[in-house]
Amino acid sequence: ILKEEQLFYIVIVVFHIVLFFCRETAVLFIIQLFPNKNNIKTEISEIMRTVNVVAAAIVKDGKVFATQRGYGKYRDFWEFPGGKIEAGETPADALRREIREELDTEISVGGQIGSVEYDYPDFHLSMRCFAAAVERGELLLKEHEAARWLGPDELETVEWLPADLSLLPAVAAELRKSEGK
Repeated sequence: ILKEEQLFYIVIVVFHIVLFFCRETAVLFIIQLFPNKNNIKTEISEIMRTVNVVAAAIVKDGKVFATQRGYGKYRDFWEFPGGKIEAGETPADALRREIREELDTEISVGGQIGSVEYDYPDFHLSMRCFAAAVERGELLLKEHEAARWLGPDELETVEWLPADLSLLPAVAAELRKSEGK
């Protein structure tokens, strides 16, 4: 007969397998199976890695700069440019570095205009989006396949990544605010 601790670790292994097919069901199943397990959330969060990223809503003349991914599983989807926060970086430092690397451009980072917690099938995304403006450079595409300047009424004309899609109301508000300046 298996002890509860052994069964728990077997279920965790099964959870890894099920995670790729039906994430939410797997999480609920484990929590229901072990309601008295104090460290269940810690165990699950270690399995479902969180990726902390920043995104730039680069605004100019009442429009925001959007980029189309040219690589990976989400190729051809649109996003606000940015990337992962490295150890020891502030979100603003990470954003400046990512824009320099991806777009060969120096930006000034303004206030945070939104944040997103989104579960993709194989990771949890924690994203903070900041208003930004070009300081120096020409926004050269080094990793993306296309880019567009979109006004508040054009934001829904491209196919956004799911996490970025939830930022559209906050970005539209920021664009409308910038038009009044």
